[in-house]
Amino acid sequence: MNQTIHHIVNKIKQQIGYTPKVAIILGSGLGNFANNLEQKKEIAYEMLKGMPKSTVAGHKGKFVFGKIDGVPVVCMQGRFHLYEGYSAKQVTLPIYIFKELGVQSLIVTNAAGAVNKEYIAGDLMVITDHINLTGHNPLVGEHNEKQGVRFVDMANAYNIEYVKKLNEISTKHNLNLKNGVYMQFLGPNYETPAEVQMARVMGADAVGMSTTIEVIAGVHSELKVAGISAISNMAVGVTDEAVTHEKVLKTMKQTEQKFTKLLLEFIKQLD
Repeated sequence: MNQTIHHIVNKIKQQIGYTPKVAIILGSGLGNFANNLEQKKEIAYEMLKGMPKSTVAGHKGKFVFGKIDGVPVVCMQGRFHLYEGYSAKQVTLPIYIFKELGVQSLIVTNAAGAVNKEYIAGDLMVITDHINLTGHNPLVGEHNEKQGVRFVDMANAYNIEYVKKLNEISTKHNLNLKNGVYMQFLGPNYETPAEVQMARVMGADAVGMSTTIEVIAGVHSELKVAGISAISNMAVGVTDEAVTHEKVLKTMKQTEQKFTKLLLEFIKQLD
């Protein structure tokens, strides 16, 4: 895995003449955010030997490098999921690539189903904590001291200052940002009504099929992490409406303007 990381990082450095400061993982239906980058340079995953392939609709499968208000950024248009058959280490490979590239801040985003009955489709939620219900962890196995410590403290996984900053932006621009706990299921099936009820009892506000293991890797890599969930639907059992991936993508399109406003303002304020 280390050789793969070094190979990919060297390939990227040959094409990109600067060090990205911020990495953004764009969730389902949120990939168009990368259009806001200036001086764009795209590198398809398939051009980087050892990179997994992104197979899900709404995930284009490429890195987009560029700048936002002078801040050097790399976006992932397409993440990898455990349900695609990838291991936790494969899913989190990009995190360790970002770390070796010199990235300091990681922003994870996703489309999520609302468990909290006070939420509605189209809301944005800043993730304050998470519950990993997948049974998978990228840190399991042989330990590499160069990547991080063996036993990772997750008490401040989602950087408190970043949470505060996102809420300040929301107040200023009237974005009605929610604050909540995100729970990751393995997928690819959507949750049952009983599972949604369990999630609520356990303290989750939103559920999805990504993010938590990426955040574990991010904290392991000593990156400052921010998380944003775009509420694409009410989780099954909260309403009688059926959930489909097509409906999720449609709602993400409607949320795009608010999401873009929040993220652009946040990146501009990063030190």
